[in-house]
Order: sequence, then C-alpha cells, then structure tokens
Amino acid sequence: MDVEEKAIITREFQDITNNDMHVIEAIGIGTPKNMSSIAKKLSVTVGTLTIAMNSLVKKGYVKRERGEEDRRVVYISLSDKGKKAFVHHARFHKEMITSIMDEFDDDEKKILIRGLTKLDNWFKNKEEENKKNRE
Repeated sequence: MDVEEKAIITREFQDITNNDMHVIEAIGIGTPKNMSSIAKKLSVTVGTLTIAMNSLVKKGYVKRERGEEDRRVVYISLSDKGKKAFVHHARFHKEMITSIMDEFDDDEKKILIRGLTKLDNWFKNKEEENKKNRE
C-alpha cells in the first residue's frame, strides 16, 4: 500500500490519500451511484463513506446530485478532476500488472491465474460464511 501510495499520489493528486483514490475507483466513471452501493463495494458503512465523500466533494473530485424522481436519493459521480484521478489510478494498476505478466512465460501465467482464482474463491467463500454467521 505504501508503494502504491507513493506511485499514485503525484504532485497533481497530492491533496488526496490512497484511501480517497480507492473511493474514486469505487465510484467509477460510469453512471452515478448511490452511497449505499459505493459503501457496499468498499465494505464500509455509509457513515464512514460520508466522511470521505465530504472531503472529496470539497476538494472537487466528486459531485453529489439529488435524484429527479426521488429527491431523498443522492447520486455520486466523479467530476472531471475525479475522472482524471480515476484514469491515473487505473493506469498505475495496468502498468503494474503488465510489467509483472511480461516477466512470466505461458506456464507461469497459467499457474498464477489458477492460484489467483483459488484465492478469489476462498475470499468469496469466506464472505458467504461471514454473511451466514451474521444472520
């Protein structure tokens, strides 16, 4: 995380943290999202997300807009500045993955993909177990 922060928090984006960058990533550049869907994606409470969101709105990375049909619903989207940060963060991850994958031969890539798939499945199973235990 420290290496990532040093790489993505450049002079242009020095006013945000690595956590802010992950909130920006969760918002994405697609259609606006509501707070609960973003909080779920980040596995945080809406209250925790609100604190980060207030900061990102103040810094000009994020926009809040009330719903047309239901004015109680607040939709979150990235400003132009936020979209620029999103692309910067995505580029970092793409470069990281590309540089790693370029070092592997085909057999090593297959083993890596198999291992990461198993790890992903383990996390999904653990999440399901945790849901069941909370119910």
